[in-house]
This record gives sequence, structure tokens and C-alpha cells, in this order.
Amino acid sequence: MKRIYNFSAGPAVLPEAVLKQAAEEMLDYKGSGMSVMEMSHRSKTYQTIIDEAEADLRTLLHIPANYKVLFLQGGGTTQFAMVPMNLMKNKVADYIITGHWAKKAYDEAKMYGQANIIASSEDKVFSYIPDLTNLKITPEADYVYMCENNTIFGTKYKTYPDTHGKVLVNDASSCFLSEPLDVTKFGLIFAGAQKNVGPAGVTIVIIREDLLAIPPLPGTPTLLKYKIHAENGSMYNTPPCYGIYICGLVFKWLLAHGGLEAMKAYNEKKAGLIYDYIDHSKLFKGTVEKGSRSLMNVCFRTGDEALDKAFIAEAKVAGFDNLSGHRSTGGMRASVYNAMPIEGVEALVEFMKKFESAHKV
Repeated sequence: MKRIYNFSAGPAVLPEAVLKQAAEEMLDYKGSGMSVMEMSHRSKTYQTIIDEAEADLRTLLHIPANYKVLFLQGGGTTQFAMVPMNLMKNKVADYIITGHWAKKAYDEAKMYGQANIIASSEDKVFSYIPDLTNLKITPEADYVYMCENNTIFGTKYKTYPDTHGKVLVNDASSCFLSEPLDVTKFGLIFAGAQKNVGPAGVTIVIIREDLLAIPPLPGTPTLLKYKIHAENGSMYNTPPCYGIYICGLVFKWLLAHGGLEAMKAYNEKKAGLIYDYIDHSKLFKGTVEKGSRSLMNVCFRTGDEALDKAFIAEAKVAGFDNLSGHRSTGGMRASVYNAMPIEGVEALVEFMKKFESAHKV
């Protein structure tokens, strides 16, 4: 069976080598006589799996010893609430709004305290990252919140805001492990796994230890307290065991392929192929300002909704799936995460050329 080129924004393409290894180990993981899916999370075998996953992630990101790594559930959306519940000691926080998910996080934070918008790109349909110089940080703010890569709109921060000493919180979901990341610039980083790391159902949180001493807001459920998960090694309750196992395999795959520096170069090359073609095309147009372009999510359109739909339909027949833009934006979106081979990107560009030739403007 021939695999398609899957450009889904998430759940997204996984490395074939990882899928093959998981298939080989499905019925019998390393002589245990059972699948990881069936394994007790309290067993020594599973403890080794989660320990190795954390160790490999620490190696990939050079995570300092004073940061805890948590494997949680609930997706990034649960983090929209967990962050204010655990960090809003003064009940004030500042938000930079660069897209749908940052806006949702801001709306959630308003349930727990005063959330302030200190920068936004909504005025131009989130087609750029706003100016981050001279931000008016609220003196009482407990943290500043950002979403590094905006999956729906295809934008990416190139620099980080100066928060004047305030804790910086980063939703890194859709660019996590696509390039090096200086963990020390942030108090907390979270990422849903389903973009670049593993299957849906795992959320990775990296949190500086001193933040665990902040008393959560009254009424915070036990399962939504970072400190509880840190003290219990991500096993206060049954973790998403199989998903963490797959994440661990992806971490090893990344290490074997040169780590995050190598991934960044590879991703720049892949995204560059599409952007270069779009920039010279008479039919396809990008939707993002050049200085804010994402390496993970390339958004484009023809300007004709019917033609966009024809492109998506014909592309699927040709073996390129999940190229539809988000339902809120329309157009097209090619998500070229780590596991998308460059051959898939090259083939997509060739298809775009043929489509443009057949629909000359």
C-alpha cells in the first residue's frame, strides 16, 4: 500500500520509522509478552519508557536541571486554564494575541483574573507578528503569554518579547522540536504532541521549578495543579501511556537525525521550496507577511474560492491530502512538520505548477 503525502495540521504525519517500530512492538514490547497499550504504568518496564522519553527530550532541548518535564493530558486547551490557575497569584496577566489559540487562551484567563491584551495582529487578520519592542507590560502582571507558531494563520515569532523580568509563558504546540529552543527564556512552555511529536492525547509541559511554589487559585482541581504532577513524575493518575511511548520513539528519531539544528535546516529547506514558488506564482498567493512566515504551516490561496476547492480536490486525487485551510479561514494550508519528507514537498510544488499551468490567469 502506498502512503499518501499527509499535510494535515494535526494530528499530523509521523516518521515512518517510528510507525514501523511501533508496529513491530505492538504485540510484544521487548520480550514483555504484551503491548505498551496493555502495560501497567506502575511497572518497571513502563517506568523505563517514560524515564527515557524525558531524558531524551532534555537532551534535545538542553533543558536545565531546574525545570520539570511533565507529560499530561487534556491538550493545549486545558493549559489555557491551568496556566492562570497555577500562575495568577496577583490575578493579573498580559497576553499577546496572534491568532485563534492565543485569543482562546486570553478568553479563558479572563475567567480567573484580569487579562490584558498588550499586543495584537487581529487588525490584519493575524497575518503578521506584532511589534514586540517597548511592550507596555502591566506592573502587576504575573506572566506574559504568547503562542509561538500560529497553526491556522501560518505565522511564527522570530524574536521573543522583552517582558521586563515577568514570567514568559509559551504555547509552542505547532513548532515544538522543529528547531532549537532556549528553554531558559521561558518560565513555562507547553505543547500538544499531535503536531510534531506524537499522537493526540499527550501534552508536554516544561516548567521552571520556582513556579511550582506559587499557590494555585482556590478551587483549582487537584489534577490541574502542576506541582502535583511534578511531585508524582507525571503519574498522579494513569498517564497517556502509549502516546508517551510514541513520543519517546520520536525523540530517539530526532536524536538519530542530528537533533534540532539539523531539523531546523531541513524544515527551512522544505518550507522555502513552497514559499519560493508562491512568491513567483501568478496564481497562488501567500497570506502572511514575509517576516512572520511559519516553517511549519504554509498558508496560501488563489483568490477564487471555487478554484481553491478545485485545487484541494485534485490534489487529494493526486495523493496530497489535508491541504484545506482551517474552516475559519478557507484557502489552503500545507503543514510541513519534521516528519514530512522533502520528496513530498517537492512533489506538491510540481503539482502546484501543473495546476497553475492548467488554470492560467
